[in-house]
Amino acid sequence: MSEILILTETQLRERIPLDASLIDVIEAAFATLAGGEVVMPPILSMHLPQANGEVDVKTAFVPGLPGFAVKISPGFFDNPSKGLPSTSGLMVVLSSATGRVQAVLLDNGYLTDLRTAAAGGVAVRHLARADASRATIFGAGLQARLQLQALRLVRPITEATIWARDPVKARALAVEMSAEGLPTRAEADPETAVATADIIVTTTPATTPILRADWLRPGQHVTAMGSDQPGKNELDPRALDRADIYVADRLSQTRDLGELRAALAAGLIARDAAFPELGQIIAGQHPGRSSPDQITIADLTGTGVQDTAIASHTLSLFA
Repeated sequence: MSEILILTETQLRERIPLDASLIDVIEAAFATLAGGEVVMPPILSMHLPQANGEVDVKTAFVPGLPGFAVKISPGFFDNPSKGLPSTSGLMVVLSSATGRVQAVLLDNGYLTDLRTAAAGGVAVRHLARADASRATIFGAGLQARLQLQALRLVRPITEATIWARDPVKARALAVEMSAEGLPTRAEADPETAVATADIIVTTTPATTPILRADWLRPGQHVTAMGSDQPGKNELDPRALDRADIYVADRLSQTRDLGELRAALAAGLIARDAAFPELGQIIAGQHPGRSSPDQITIADLTGTGVQDTAIASHTLSLFA
């Protein structure tokens, strides 16, 4: 019987950074998804309102990779008040040939955080203007910080603005990012925060819209990544109707979990409306942005193919 590789969060943090190579790995995973041969079932999602929490299980089988990941991802949003991070979890990697367990990645949510940030980088690489230099982030948690890191890997970001419901956290993140060489300010008014942005990223667990459609202006790109449960909603549904290009990470998911769900519920978009997926744009099956004046929106709910991709990338670095 082969030995099962067990890697701890500490080991993973020492070896796996958020860098350009990881963004390339996640980009390739989306492109593979567009090829139609990936087996990726719907997310198993359990909402736990009594605990202000949720648990998602995601997986995908990618032809050509030696293994595939099954990821368990809890999010308990009262944890920060208990001195704990909101997210945790682990990945189990099984052999693509035999189904036997190859590895257990006790990442405590670290790999999920990285692949989520990398997906944001991929979306911006393919949808934001090439000269986009001003970023606004909604939220002040770990993902907000990671999104800024990912943006700086794919666009010439020279300044950033943070808006969050907790202004103390917004100011703290602004100070932290400024100390790392990116001039960043906190803004108390969300409309003002997006007024001069080229790129807007929403990273919150909001259940009512925090970004209004009439705040958007030509040329802006929006990445919405907080809505990964049916009850979540960060964007005014009219924003999707106003956008020139709306892109899903997985259309079947965004219809049920993402910002598209809210637009469908509002009757603004037909249930059978066709939209491109991010992988299709990467693979050249859809043109994506074709003008600097277009408003683009990427709706990222998180996909199992990202988890298998980062798990395979991780194991290759520990081989």
